[in-house]
Amino acid sequence: MKKNKFLLVASIFLVILLVQPKNFHYLVSTFTQNDIKSQLNITGSAEEKNVDISSTYHSKNKELKSKTYDGNHQVIKVNPTAQFTSSELSLEAGSWKKFSNLDFLNRVGVAEAMLSQDLMPTTEREDISSVKPTGWKNKKIEFNGQSDYLYNRSHLIGFQLSGENANSKNLFTGTRALNANTEDEQSSMLFYENQIASYIRKTNHHVRYRVTPIFRNVELVCRGVRLEAQSVEDDAISFDVYVFNIQPGYELNYLTGTSHKK
Repeated sequence: MKKNKFLLVASIFLVILLVQPKNFHYLVSTFTQNDIKSQLNITGSAEEKNVDISSTYHSKNKELKSKTYDGNHQVIKVNPTAQFTSSELSLEAGSWKKFSNLDFLNRVGVAEAMLSQDLMPTTEREDISSVKPTGWKNKKIEFNGQSDYLYNRSHLIGFQLSGENANSKNLFTGTRALNANTEDEQSSMLFYENQIASYIRKTNHHVRYRVTPIFRNVELVCRGVRLEAQSVEDDAISFDVYVFNIQPGYELNYLTGTSHKK
């Protein structure tokens, strides 16, 4: 039994070193301070054990890890409406935003907010090119009949909603198709972000928002993102969807971020 455990730990070290050799110090920290099972998605993290967070949220996330893009539906419904608990919809703390610390692979985690006009930007977006999220192996591609880039520095909580610029806890490697597909906007995050932004500007109400990147094991590029939103003062906004992190015509290696044309 001890020998098997040793082989497991040694294998994990080897895989991470091959994928990202610069992150050795994160491994040391993880094995000495953190729960390796949580980091590798083998069991629930400390956050997942928080009684204030609905257990249905975590069970759905586990289901999403096994989902595969069918080639047609980049967005699927997780639930007909958002499933936030009453405590999660409380306005007692006013407007706020919260980002998870990067894990031992430097990957982003869950981002949550109580959105309102108070958080929306009043200045132009700044340069975010200094941030290189995990799996950032970008290249030029053809998309929607024009030259583009395969990957975007995608915001978990969009700039128009949060005013966040080069925040490494809020930027992940997302395909152009996932981030902002101008030809088929409803298949991208931008469609849902625009809904929320328009609603807030029109009503001056609040929207509870949560974005969850779904990673499989030690992969550096997420398989997709789960978007949950609920307007607090009414039910005008209520959705719970999953957007696959895919790019039409390209095969992604989610472990490393490399890609090739199909």
